[in-house]
Amino acid sequence: MPSEPDFRLDGYEAVNDHVADQFWGHIGIEQDMMTVLAEHHSDDAEHSFYLMHNGAVTWGIPGEPQIVALHLKRDPAARTYRFVHEDLPLPSTAQSWLIARGCPEEKILLPDGMGTTPANEATRALEQRLRSDGDHFALLTSYTHDSDPIQTTVMLRALDEKAALPFRVLLEEVDSTAWTHTLREGGFETFEAATQWWEAHWNGEKPPLPAALPATRPATAVPGLPARPAPPRGLSR
Repeated sequence: MPSEPDFRLDGYEAVNDHVADQFWGHIGIEQDMMTVLAEHHSDDAEHSFYLMHNGAVTWGIPGEPQIVALHLKRDPAARTYRFVHEDLPLPSTAQSWLIARGCPEEKILLPDGMGTTPANEATRALEQRLRSDGDHFALLTSYTHDSDPIQTTVMLRALDEKAALPFRVLLEEVDSTAWTHTLREGGFETFEAATQWWEAHWNGEKPPLPAALPATRPATAVPGLPARPAPPRGLSR
């Protein structure tokens, strides 16, 4: 059953006032609107990983990502904690972020009945690949449309400067009747080409997504998904 997060911080204090303020401002203030989708806690109680949906986002700026990835780091001896977090558009991108920070992949998968079900094997395979190679990409922008037709678009850029088709677009579409979802990926040679597709899509057109091959791992992988710059022009929704 969906549940409000228990961060297991009884008896703990933030390592300093700045961390306390940041945790309240980013997590605590909206904790009662968050639903845990998956979580994992290390046996030594030093690390907790949370994958959550933040229902408060639906009342904020349209299109903002609604999935929260949170890594809590505790010092049981000192009874203090630190944290890092990221707001991300898809469960698979949030899982990738958590896995890059040490969470075992099998421990942060969505349990059966949590959220929509992948509609086909292609969707399952792409989500699995995103969990394992999400650190090949930087997140440029995303848009979550949470009323019918429910869909999320994500624009990524390969960290490897020599990658073919370095710009990627992910498109998740939800069938609210069957409660399933499909996820597709398109590859683009330039930011301008990816932006052109993006603008056409959100203008109500149905441009096809060009095929994309899996990216190769760069010589030095950068874990996780870095902060994104401003969205591409023409994104008005």
